[in-house]
Amino acid sequence: MSRKYEKVSELLPIVKELTSQGKTQQQIADELGLADKRVVWNLLYRERQKAIQGLPRYRGRKPAKTLQEYKYENNRLKMENELLRDFLSLTERK
Repeated sequence: MSRKYEKVSELLPIVKELTSQGKTQQQIADELGLADKRVVWNLLYRERQKAIQGLPRYRGRKPAKTLQEYKYENNRLKMENELLRDFLSLTERK
């Protein structure tokens, strides 16, 4: 069984207009004479994927911290430990 090829990319502006009017994908497919509502779904899905591709994807190593960031984190952790020790001594646990 051979696949019926349809140039649906040319119909994108019409499909967007019809979806903004509130029509379902099945209604759009029937109106445009397409084989199935899945054709409309695929067209809209591809458009959404193109929009998402513009967003940067962060992969690989995180950027290295500076010495100042390490010192700040170290100081914060020391203060946190001191607060925990004070709390434990007030509750007489240690």
